[in-house]
Amino acid sequence: MSVAQDEVPEVSPEVYLALERQTEEKNEYVDGHIVAMSGSSVDHDLISGDVLGLFLQQLGTGPCVVLSSNMKVRAQLKTPSTRKGLFAYPDLTIVCGEPTFHDERRDIITNPKVIFEVLSPSTEDYDFGRKRERYQGIETLTDYLLVAQDLPWVEHWERQPNKRWVVDTIEGLDSTLEIQTIDCKLKLADIYRRVSFPERTIQ
Repeated sequence: MSVAQDEVPEVSPEVYLALERQTEEKNEYVDGHIVAMSGSSVDHDLISGDVLGLFLQQLGTGPCVVLSSNMKVRAQLKTPSTRKGLFAYPDLTIVCGEPTFHDERRDIITNPKVIFEVLSPSTEDYDFGRKRERYQGIETLTDYLLVAQDLPWVEHWERQPNKRWVVDTIEGLDSTLEIQTIDCKLKLADIYRRVSFPERTIQ
């Protein structure tokens, strides 16, 4: 998903949610600012769709469920300011056990376990920076995955038992992404099976 550069003046989470729930367009909320989301590319959707299928196949009828990009996730920072935090639409969200919600509307998850984002040129700084920092403040989150569109490449942030985060990079179509917390293995060749790369990117 792409992020437009213009941001409206600072608003409260309540104002954002009231506006967001009245429109069919998707907007995210970052530290008091509403950030407009633009359309995704074909490769973005192909990758997201195939990863969704791979997760559904491996998770089966177990305790973890996969949610699409239509479900928002809340990451609220523990600061005196109620406007510090994030409401976002991850490309895929995995919840294990009973989902918890922001309010009675049940359209905002507060206990994600795994978040999966497909990178776009206009979102890379956002996804690597402020968005990642906000996501990693969610106590239930164990894995944050950033997936490139233009080459077979995944950055995997994993929370350790001591609460620290470590990052691993998985590259090449012969490689496999392992998410131990949900016992899933995804071959990059399967993630990118419908994406064409320049010859130099295929190892």
